[in-house]
Amino acid sequence: MPPRNTLVFRWLFFSLCAALLMTAAGCSSSNPDEAAAKQAQLEQEFEKTMSGATLEGAFTMDGREDATPRKERYYISSVTKLAGNYWSFQARIQYGEHDVTVPVPVRLEWAGDTPVVTLTDAEIPGLGTFSARVLFYRGRYAGTWSHGERGGNQFGRIIPAGAPTD
Repeated sequence: MPPRNTLVFRWLFFSLCAALLMTAAGCSSSNPDEAAAKQAQLEQEFEKTMSGATLEGAFTMDGREDATPRKERYYISSVTKLAGNYWSFQARIQYGEHDVTVPVPVRLEWAGDTPVVTLTDAEIPGLGTFSARVLFYRGRYAGTWSHGERGGNQFGRIIPAGAPTD
Protein backbone atom coordinates (compact mmCIF):
# COMPACT_ATOMS: atom_id res chain seq x y z
CA MET A 1 0.00 0.00 0.00
CA PRO A 2 1.36 3.49 -0.88
CA PRO A 3 2.37 5.77 2.01
CA ARG A 4 -0.45 7.82 3.51
CA ASN A 5 0.92 11.14 2.23
CA THR A 6 0.92 9.72 -1.36
CA LEU A 7 -2.76 8.81 -1.04
CA VAL A 8 -3.59 12.29 0.29
CA PHE A 9 -1.65 13.89 -2.56
CA ARG A 10 -3.49 11.77 -5.15
CA TRP A 11 -6.86 12.62 -3.61
CA LEU A 12 -6.03 16.36 -3.62
CA PHE A 13 -4.71 16.19 -7.18
CA PHE A 14 -7.78 14.40 -8.55
CA SER A 15 -10.15 16.66 -6.60
CA LEU A 16 -8.47 19.74 -8.03
CA CYS A 17 -8.56 18.30 -11.55
CA ALA A 18 -12.26 17.47 -11.23
CA ALA A 19 -13.05 20.97 -9.96
CA LEU A 20 -11.11 22.57 -12.81
CA LEU A 21 -12.79 20.37 -15.42
CA MET A 22 -16.25 21.11 -14.06
CA THR A 23 -15.55 24.85 -14.09
CA ALA A 24 -14.10 24.73 -17.62
CA ALA A 25 -17.07 22.73 -18.87
CA GLY A 26 -19.55 25.17 -17.41
CA CYS A 27 -20.77 22.67 -14.83
CA SER A 28 -20.91 25.18 -12.04
CA SER A 29 -24.15 25.53 -10.12
CA SER A 30 -25.48 28.30 -12.36
CA ASN A 31 -29.14 28.99 -12.91
CA PRO A 32 -30.68 26.42 -15.31
CA ASP A 33 -32.73 29.18 -16.96
CA GLU A 34 -29.53 31.14 -17.68
CA ALA A 35 -27.88 28.02 -19.11
CA ALA A 36 -30.90 27.35 -21.36
CA ALA A 37 -30.94 30.98 -22.54
CA LYS A 38 -27.22 30.86 -23.30
CA GLN A 39 -27.66 27.61 -25.26
CA ALA A 40 -30.57 29.09 -27.23
CA GLN A 41 -28.39 32.10 -28.09
CA LEU A 42 -25.54 29.83 -29.27
CA GLU A 43 -27.99 27.89 -31.46
CA GLN A 44 -29.44 31.09 -32.97
CA GLU A 45 -25.93 32.39 -33.72
CA PHE A 46 -24.98 29.08 -35.36
CA GLU A 47 -28.12 29.05 -37.51
CA LYS A 48 -27.52 32.67 -38.58
CA THR A 49 -23.80 32.11 -39.28
CA MET A 50 -24.29 28.95 -41.32
CA SER A 51 -27.41 29.87 -43.32
CA GLY A 52 -26.23 31.25 -46.65
CA ALA A 53 -22.59 30.48 -45.86
CA THR A 54 -20.05 28.67 -48.01
CA LEU A 55 -17.63 26.15 -46.55
CA GLU A 56 -14.53 26.30 -48.71
CA GLY A 57 -11.59 24.08 -48.01
CA ALA A 58 -9.91 20.79 -48.71
CA PHE A 59 -9.90 17.17 -47.70
CA THR A 60 -7.23 14.51 -47.37
CA MET A 61 -7.43 10.77 -47.82
CA ASP A 62 -5.89 8.22 -45.46
CA GLY A 63 -2.95 6.44 -47.05
CA ARG A 64 -2.29 9.37 -49.37
CA GLU A 65 -0.62 11.71 -46.89
CA ASP A 66 1.92 12.90 -49.48
CA ALA A 67 -0.81 13.94 -51.94
CA THR A 68 -2.01 17.52 -52.19
CA PRO A 69 -5.34 17.93 -50.35
CA ARG A 70 -8.29 18.01 -52.76
CA LYS A 71 -10.64 20.99 -52.89
CA GLU A 72 -14.17 20.83 -51.53
CA ARG A 73 -16.98 23.36 -51.36
CA TYR A 74 -20.32 23.29 -49.59
CA TYR A 75 -22.94 25.98 -50.21
CA ILE A 76 -25.26 26.02 -47.21
CA SER A 77 -28.54 27.64 -48.19
CA SER A 78 -30.09 27.06 -44.78
CA VAL A 79 -29.51 25.44 -41.42
CA THR A 80 -32.56 24.67 -39.32
CA LYS A 81 -32.95 23.12 -35.89
CA LEU A 82 -35.47 20.29 -36.08
CA ALA A 83 -35.92 18.83 -32.58
CA GLY A 84 -33.54 18.17 -29.72
CA ASN A 85 -30.03 17.91 -31.14
CA TYR A 86 -31.19 17.22 -34.70
CA TRP A 87 -30.66 19.80 -37.42
CA SER A 88 -31.05 19.97 -41.19
CA PHE A 89 -28.45 21.47 -43.53
CA GLN A 90 -29.79 22.28 -47.00
CA ALA A 91 -26.49 22.04 -48.87
CA ARG A 92 -24.95 21.99 -52.30
CA ILE A 93 -21.98 19.64 -51.99
CA GLN A 94 -19.10 19.84 -54.46
CA TYR A 95 -16.04 17.62 -54.40
CA GLY A 96 -14.22 15.81 -57.17
CA GLU A 97 -16.75 15.30 -59.98
CA HIS A 98 -19.75 15.40 -57.62
CA ASP A 99 -22.13 18.36 -57.46
CA VAL A 100 -25.46 17.72 -55.69
CA THR A 101 -27.93 19.74 -53.64
CA VAL A 102 -29.54 17.78 -50.81
CA PRO A 103 -30.95 18.15 -47.30
CA VAL A 104 -28.49 16.62 -44.85
CA PRO A 105 -29.95 15.71 -41.44
CA VAL A 106 -27.29 15.76 -38.73
CA ARG A 107 -26.95 15.51 -35.00
CA LEU A 108 -25.34 18.63 -33.55
CA GLU A 109 -23.50 18.30 -30.25
CA TRP A 110 -21.93 21.15 -28.31
CA ALA A 111 -18.44 21.17 -26.82
CA GLY A 112 -18.93 24.24 -24.67
CA ASP A 113 -19.52 27.04 -27.20
CA THR A 114 -18.36 24.94 -30.18
CA PRO A 115 -20.88 23.13 -32.39
CA VAL A 116 -19.84 19.68 -33.63
CA VAL A 117 -21.73 17.95 -36.45
CA THR A 118 -22.01 14.21 -35.99
CA LEU A 119 -23.03 12.10 -38.93
CA THR A 120 -22.93 8.30 -38.57
CA ASP A 121 -23.46 5.98 -41.53
CA ALA A 122 -25.89 8.43 -43.13
CA GLU A 123 -27.07 7.95 -46.70
CA ILE A 124 -26.65 11.15 -48.73
CA PRO A 125 -28.62 10.85 -52.00
CA GLY A 126 -26.35 10.75 -55.03
CA LEU A 127 -23.18 10.41 -52.95
CA GLY A 128 -23.43 7.32 -50.74
CA THR A 129 -23.06 6.56 -47.05
CA PHE A 130 -20.93 8.86 -44.91
CA SER A 131 -19.80 9.36 -41.34
CA ALA A 132 -18.20 12.58 -40.13
CA ARG A 133 -17.33 14.67 -37.09
CA VAL A 134 -16.87 18.33 -37.98
CA LEU A 135 -16.47 21.28 -35.64
CA PHE A 136 -17.04 24.94 -36.42
CA TYR A 137 -15.17 27.72 -34.65
CA ARG A 138 -14.25 31.32 -35.40
CA GLY A 139 -14.73 31.19 -39.13
CA ARG A 140 -13.19 27.78 -39.68
CA TYR A 141 -14.23 24.15 -39.83
CA ALA A 142 -12.23 20.95 -39.31
CA GLY A 143 -12.99 17.31 -38.88
CA THR A 144 -12.83 13.74 -40.02
CA TRP A 145 -14.88 11.88 -42.61
CA SER A 146 -15.36 8.34 -43.86
CA HIS A 147 -17.10 6.89 -46.90
CA GLY A 148 -17.00 3.11 -47.03
CA GLU A 149 -13.36 2.05 -46.74
CA ARG A 150 -12.12 5.57 -47.46
CA GLY A 151 -11.61 8.31 -44.94
CA GLY A 152 -9.54 11.31 -44.03
CA ASN A 153 -9.60 14.82 -42.70
CA GLN A 154 -11.32 17.96 -43.91
CA PHE A 155 -10.74 21.60 -43.10
CA GLY A 156 -11.36 25.09 -44.39
CA ARG A 157 -13.02 28.41 -43.79
CA ILE A 158 -16.61 29.51 -43.34
CA ILE A 159 -17.44 32.31 -45.74
CA PRO A 160 -20.48 34.25 -44.45
CA ALA A 161 -23.50 34.94 -46.68
CA GLY A 162 -22.80 37.85 -49.00
CA ALA A 163 -19.01 37.76 -48.60
CA PRO A 164 -16.93 37.28 -51.76
CA THR A 165 -15.52 33.79 -52.41
CA ASP A 166 -12.32 33.00 -54.28
